[in-house]
Amino acid sequence: MCDNDSFDDMVAYRPRLELLSRRGFGSLSLSAGLASLLPIGCKSTDPAPGPLPAPTAAASGAAIAPMASAANAVATIESEVSITTPDGACDAYFVHPTSGTAPAVLVWPDILGLRPAFRQMGRRLAESGYAVLAVNPFYRTKKAPTSSPHPDFEDRGTREALMALAHSLTPETEVTDAKALTAWLDQQPSVDRSRKMGTTGYCMGGPLVLRTAATNPERIGAAATFHGGALVTDKPDSPHLLIPKMKAHFLIAIAANDDAKQPDAKETLKAAFAHASLSANVEVFEGTMHGWCPPDSRAYNRDAAEKAWGELLVLLKSALG
Repeated sequence: MCDNDSFDDMVAYRPRLELLSRRGFGSLSLSAGLASLLPIGCKSTDPAPGPLPAPTAAASGAAIAPMASAANAVATIESEVSITTPDGACDAYFVHPTSGTAPAVLVWPDILGLRPAFRQMGRRLAESGYAVLAVNPFYRTKKAPTSSPHPDFEDRGTREALMALAHSLTPETEVTDAKALTAWLDQQPSVDRSRKMGTTGYCMGGPLVLRTAATNPERIGAAATFHGGALVTDKPDSPHLLIPKMKAHFLIAIAANDDAKQPDAKETLKAAFAHASLSANVEVFEGTMHGWCPPDSRAYNRDAAEKAWGELLVLLKSALG
């Protein structure tokens, strides 16, 4: 999934204290006294290609203008749930429209796990008409939150703890969870089982998306990864080797600095999807750094994140309805 050589780029951001509204992503703000928390001093051995965009208002400590809710947003209901798996009880966040049934979407978070930012993204997606389950992938080790709200990424112990959580997952546990969590979703009255299911993943959640799509090819109709790590490796269990087993439509959104480090990965993915006759948009988002999508990320790029969000909605609409 992740290694220490890429750790600076993967987690080179400090989550910001935010006021998240319950609609859209709401108005995010920082008090002036928190501005000193933003510079983190982590330096990558591989700089991002080309000039980076100017920091967003959030990065500079100023207030961010409210983000729009989904067009014609539907009312939603949310709950914290516990899902029995062969390995224990997975804590998760479930949110869906208040009436009727909807296609399900399973969300795999990044290395910082299930937290307010992913609950907010889940709620926003549900407002577009989906039954969304955002999970704690580290439930075998600890319940969410699995990291502090403002982890010190320059602290060796913090890094080692996060890496230990990431490495506690294996291809086998990922398959086990994919089966259990999709089965749970199909048991929910709010889920439309006549329509395909979607899955999304961020950072280390990217490989989990591919394994979920390969494990449940008859159910997973749409799959998207955002700054996914280790989608293509030289190991015999590389996630991209599972593509022939899948039947989903794909969006692979790649950070520019990830592409600079592994420029051949996108072509490998494109070739694998083409060989499997699967519809796939494999796209490098120029000017972005790893982690640009979650709104609490130090690398958050609002314009690029909104573009990626729009492409996700198009994918879900076309593949799931």
